[in-house]
Amino acid sequence: MTATTAARKKTARPASNTDTVLKQRNVKFDWSETPIDWLPNEPFSSYFINEINLILPAGEFWFCRLYNKALPFVTDEKLKADVRGFIKQEAMHARGHSSATEEYLAARGINTERNQQLMKWLFDVVLDDKPFGKEVPALLERRWMLARLGLVATIEHMTCVLGMYALENKKWDEINADQVMLDLIRWHGAEEVEHRSVAFDLYKHLGGDYLSRYYLAAIVVPMIIGLWVDGAANIAGQDPRFAKKKPAVYKPWMWVEWFKASRRQLLPNPLWLVLQQLPYFSPWYDPSKEGSTDMAQAYLDQSPAALAASAIAANMKVAA
Repeated sequence: MTATTAARKKTARPASNTDTVLKQRNVKFDWSETPIDWLPNEPFSSYFINEINLILPAGEFWFCRLYNKALPFVTDEKLKADVRGFIKQEAMHARGHSSATEEYLAARGINTERNQQLMKWLFDVVLDDKPFGKEVPALLERRWMLARLGLVATIEHMTCVLGMYALENKKWDEINADQVMLDLIRWHGAEEVEHRSVAFDLYKHLGGDYLSRYYLAAIVVPMIIGLWVDGAANIAGQDPRFAKKKPAVYKPWMWVEWFKASRRQLLPNPLWLVLQQLPYFSPWYDPSKEGSTDMAQAYLDQSPAALAASAIAANMKVAA
């Protein structure tokens, strides 16, 4: 081995940039006392954030299926452990938000079927191993898997940004937001920050290239924002308080209200959210520098749901 080759190997980016062990926290949430306006006197913002409960489960279960498919191709043991931890955490996220959909939104008369079916179509039909039911040619199977892994990496950058927003937002505490919903959002956000490097590491490890990140981000960012606004409009439109507005993604009212809410620090500003995606386009992008693991784990150490899950797991271990 030449000195140059040795130097390159020494400075090469490791396959895994996750500096902690990713574990599944088997959280549960009691939605019996959570009001629809979980942000008091802020129905628009409450519905807007509630829409994440409808967007996320189908996508996160899809992440799990896709990553299980990719796992046999991972040759680095630390990254393989990261991927397994990522799968477990994403599965728990999906279950947590599904409980909010079924035990909270639907139980309070919100029809969630349309939004859920849209997400199911996107992930189970469009982004399936057999998109639209069509067989992918054998020569393109690996490329189709890699393209979808790139989509996940782009999504995970945005969820890391939103996770940090949730951890840092003090306005929700100031207005006495419902503690159960706040815990769901911050627990999930903290784990997104905790595992923020895994999707990008996996994408790079399996051959994801720099140029592909451009067109993948060009698809993902407007798609997420559009789905979010569209879904929020659908559930807000079921509330008599917004009936006259007839909320819809194509109506300026939805976007104006989003901007107004962001000025009151109740929601992330949409322009800020778009600008936060710019680092992803850099050739030197490193997700490990995009968030704070210490802040994420500090919250996970005090999350009521995570603490309860840890206590149950400890009791079960003692009993065994």
